[in-house]
Amino acid sequence: MIKNFLISSCLLLSLLSFSQAGTSSPYSFYGIGEAKFNGNVESRSMGGISMIPDSTRINFQNPAGFANLKWTNFAIAASTDYKKQKSGSSDAVTRRTTLDYIALAVPLGKFGAGFGLIPYSSVGYNIENIYDDGSQNSKRFNGWGGMNRVFLGTGYRIMPNLSIGATAYYNFGKINTNSVEFIPFVPVGSRELNVTTLSGLNLNFGLMYQYKLKDKLTLFSSFYYTPKSILVSNNERTIGTVTINSSYDYSSVDSYDSVTTKKDLNLPQKWALGFGIGDAKKWVFGADFAVQDVGKLYNTYNTLDNVTYSKYQRYGFGGYFTPTVNPFFSYAKRITYRAGFVYEKTGLIVNSTSINDVGMTLGAGLPITGSLTNLNLGLQFGKKGTTSNNLVQENYIILNLGFSLNDKWFVKSKYR
Repeated sequence: MIKNFLISSCLLLSLLSFSQAGTSSPYSFYGIGEAKFNGNVESRSMGGISMIPDSTRINFQNPAGFANLKWTNFAIAASTDYKKQKSGSSDAVTRRTTLDYIALAVPLGKFGAGFGLIPYSSVGYNIENIYDDGSQNSKRFNGWGGMNRVFLGTGYRIMPNLSIGATAYYNFGKINTNSVEFIPFVPVGSRELNVTTLSGLNLNFGLMYQYKLKDKLTLFSSFYYTPKSILVSNNERTIGTVTINSSYDYSSVDSYDSVTTKKDLNLPQKWALGFGIGDAKKWVFGADFAVQDVGKLYNTYNTLDNVTYSKYQRYGFGGYFTPTVNPFFSYAKRITYRAGFVYEKTGLIVNSTSINDVGMTLGAGLPITGSLTNLNLGLQFGKKGTTSNNLVQENYIILNLGFSLNDKWFVKSKYR
């Protein structure tokens, strides 16, 4: 069953991942877009913690987690977000549904290995400044695209309580930005179209260690490190004239010659440290802290005087509780309940104001009776940005839905 489901899902969702609009945030204008959370639904529902060794789930954040797998795991997830955006006296409501990841991992004795596809960043915005009185030039900006990554990772269990791992990523994607400038009631305006193609490789190294304090109480720890790397950006810029109608929409583009440039962007180094305590079969509570250096991800089309960058920081707290794993107890007692809190300093500073993100998370792991499959639900709600200094505040609700399918592969037959 898992193999047939895997093949059909990979074909469908790999295509969807390239065409989806992954965000609707004006903050995705900067850099290479709005960064996506690099973790599974279970981790996201617990504030993003990643130190828990799991035998049935892929750990996307720390590759040392591959060594703990005991079952072949196929993971797939999608999310729907609802945002209410406010700026001054204006507000807007947006909705998006996107693919979060698709991956497969296999246990190989003391080793474990996995591969998959996961978005890294998304661009999706539509901004306009219209001056009907003609006192200033009116402008419209919109952008779409982002960067995805294919990964191949492996982990090795050095000792029963210590494992290491490494993941290699191939990053690829395309970002389109379109800006139109015009004067109301003048039928001709100008347009600038930028198409940026991104590609590059980077690595991630991880370590996980557990120390048993007593019979049903263990201390869990996790560390992973991503060195800085180069991201190649091929840019094509085209300027032309457009026809503006009474609704301020444009058509009949007359383009001039395109200009192509190449630029090396810098993906910054990142490290994360996490600690947790509990009984892995019933409950765990933990905290994660991640820091990422300032990168050089801005390009020729989105470099502005009022924008600077600082270090990214992420604080996550959360855990889970499973009343029992006994299949003969009631279904409600076999559900895994999750909750967490997350605070992010995105590193983006606009109009001398730091853009921060704070949210609460909830989740539930629903076992599918008679199988090793779990349906995982997650809910995150919070606030990003502020209305101060002419900025945009986003109040959001994100619903996550993921499947974790487990099976035994490569089992040697006992009978001939």
